[in-house]
Amino acid sequence: MSIGNDRPTAPAPDARRIIRWIAEQATGRDDGIALLDGFCRALVDLGLPLWRMNVMTPALDPSVRAFSFDWRSDRGASLASAAHDDEGIHSAQTPVHALLAEGRTFSRWRLHDELDAVEMLPPLRELRAEGGTDYVLHIIWFAPGTALRGLAVSFATDVPSGFSAEDMAILAEVLPALGLAICKFSLSRTLHETLATYLGSETSARVLKGRIRRGEGETVAAAILLADFRAFTELTDRDDPMKVVGWLDEHFDAIGEAVMRAGGEILKFTGDGLLAIFPVSNPEKQPCVICGVALDAAEQALESNRALNERRRSEGLPELDVDLVLHFGEVVYGNVGTSRRLDFTVIGRAVNEASRIEELCDDTERRILVSETFAERCGRRLEAVGTFALRGLERKQRIWAPLWSRQSPQEWARCGFGWF
Repeated sequence: MSIGNDRPTAPAPDARRIIRWIAEQATGRDDGIALLDGFCRALVDLGLPLWRMNVMTPALDPSVRAFSFDWRSDRGASLASAAHDDEGIHSAQTPVHALLAEGRTFSRWRLHDELDAVEMLPPLRELRAEGGTDYVLHIIWFAPGTALRGLAVSFATDVPSGFSAEDMAILAEVLPALGLAICKFSLSRTLHETLATYLGSETSARVLKGRIRRGEGETVAAAILLADFRAFTELTDRDDPMKVVGWLDEHFDAIGEAVMRAGGEILKFTGDGLLAIFPVSNPEKQPCVICGVALDAAEQALESNRALNERRRSEGLPELDVDLVLHFGEVVYGNVGTSRRLDFTVIGRAVNEASRIEELCDDTERRILVSETFAERCGRRLEAVGTFALRGLERKQRIWAPLWSRQSPQEWARCGFGWF
């Protein structure tokens, strides 16, 4: 493979204006696409025959392995992502992998001259077929310590003569500033996405606004949703723990997606369950629209979990049934924990009451139970299940349920109850 190594080192005075503009964008905005679009247009304004530009950077995201910023002279900038199982990301037949294999941070391919090298790399063959003539690739490394190891920046032109020495000098001078700006945008995006992944979107927004001191919080009225999977302990005792984790994740998807679609905030996973809230801004108004939405979400979550169990049953895999409790009350929403290890969550009597109500699901053979205070507000027709003494609470409470919330006939049959 013949890979060019004619990286210029001479400074390009005309690039200083672009460097200043990059610094202004990086400090004053948080829009990577706008930065790249403006950057490429500025290069064109300087006379560079830029046809295409691409930036590939790793991501720190549970569903995305990398982001690709792409600019084309005929359509501007766009953003795409690659999943962790995307085979193209792992392919060794790419210019980036070719560069890394040789331990380089810069290479240049003249697409119509270096035929053997181009033929070995499908992306370069495609560029040449589309009219490309010259392709320049830089790798910029970031400080170690995170998955954001660095980025790959490529430039391509379709003019017959390729990039001139002056063009190359301009690119070489502006790249450090561009790399620093993209590093900043990557870290900012990672900060937001990682916090949202582990804390939830609303909670992460509160943390980023500086609400991070222990004991700092606020009292909010909320519909509380508590989910707990049945017989999970028995499942972990008899099956491969790694398989159990995968199965549990599928069930969390079934429950959690319904909650999040309805605007609920999942605050924590409790091993074999989850806790979510639906904040209510006007708790005195009845019927409460948010409570109705929370009940709809619980019903959709239960149906999704049932559908998942049917599929798993057909594949001969274990099932996990879920119990859901809905309650309404005031909770303290804020930071709890040690001085250096905090949990942003909700605590209060209402959370404890919801946990006690969940213990009744087995005895009542109901998949969804609703507290008295929630039933008064949700504006839905419910049926009374009974009045119960809840563990640790002095006053008995009347518990309700959706009219159809008994186990399905198939579930009753599997439990040996039959029809009645």
